Amino acid sequence: MKDVVLYTTNFCPYCVKAKRLLEKKGAEYEELRIDINSEMREKMLAKSNGRKTVPQIFIDDYHVGGCDELYDLERDEKLDSLLMDES
Repeated sequence: MKDVVLYTTNFCPYCVKAKRLLEKKGAEYEELRIDINSEMREKMLAKSNGRKTVPQIFIDDYHVGGCDELYDLERDEKLDSLLMDES
């Protein structure tokens, strides 16, 4: 599987929902909490072109966006192929 990174905060229901879907898919992810690390917030803003909401989800270098976009990929049956490593 590809590298998955989620920028999150502690009490974000959308973060929980996104993590549940990724766990259901068997995807391991790195969770970076922006509420306890201001450097992570700055990195998230730079990588996401200024998007301030959480979660912000990245699969390798691909910016998925937030929870809604992640579920859109699942609904459109594109998430599995995006998560899989072609090698």
